[in-house]
Amino acid sequence: MDKRIVANLALFLTALIWGLSFVAQKAGMEYIGAFSFNFARSILGGLSLIPLIFIVKCFREDNRTNEVKHKQHIELAKAGISCGAALFTAMSIQQYSMVSASAGKAGFISALYIIYVPLISMFFGQKLTKNVKISVGIALVGLYLLCFKPDNGGFDFYDVLLLISAFFYGVHILVVNHFSKNVDAAKISCLQFFVVGVLSAPLMLLFETPQWADFLACKIPLLYAGILTCGVAYTLQIFGQKYTSPVIASLILCLESVFAVIGGSLILHESMTTKEILGCLFMISAVILSQLRHKPVKKVSEQL
Repeated sequence: MDKRIVANLALFLTALIWGLSFVAQKAGMEYIGAFSFNFARSILGGLSLIPLIFIVKCFREDNRTNEVKHKQHIELAKAGISCGAALFTAMSIQQYSMVSASAGKAGFISALYIIYVPLISMFFGQKLTKNVKISVGIALVGLYLLCFKPDNGGFDFYDVLLLISAFFYGVHILVVNHFSKNVDAAKISCLQFFVVGVLSAPLMLLFETPQWADFLACKIPLLYAGILTCGVAYTLQIFGQKYTSPVIASLILCLESVFAVIGGSLILHESMTTKEILGCLFMISAVILSQLRHKPVKKVSEQL
């Protein structure tokens, strides 16, 4: 079979896993708190990437000098801490939002990180292209249709939190892009997950009362969000983006939000109004349009 076809299938499976991760996150909130969930899933995510790093190391010849290794180890530590801090912020806000937000809605709002990236880059001297400017306008219309509730006083607090979370996912992507030029991306991803776990631990103990029995009861959502979302999907993404075009890759990965809605409907029995569905269509159109002429950035975290 053609490598490009296999790569596109791998990216499709990646989008499916990431989309259903919102279902796992929503289900996990029935057993444990947000910080507990992120602590466990991040540690599992970091552990799941260690075999991948080890396998790559075995098949890759290492001709680096000790001096080069030392510099890269320092750079890796900086990358892990910086990326982990940004990811911790994004994941914590997003997971807390799952108390109220549906899996489908969370998937679409979180996908706005793709639009946030060029918006944030604008403050560092980059100019916005015409299609990104149009995408922002379309996304705002979609947000209004998806989230605005005139009977409940406007926007829901948890929807606003998801919007903030998407912003920090955009920050996280830019930080990853900055460091990944000099350090192995898989190692950054592995280390950042452990940083998220370490940062989540004290807040988990301070604001929540984690019990071993609760973690066991939440094992399926945690295993899915930790191992499948972080380890398996990340590996599939690396393979997929290696053998297909950036535009095709970005369009396939945009299906993540669609799968979040489908998963929420089939597994959690969530439903959307006609107005909310129309909002979703506007938002996915904005995401696709924003990527048509740009090389997509790698999503190194859970989605989410």
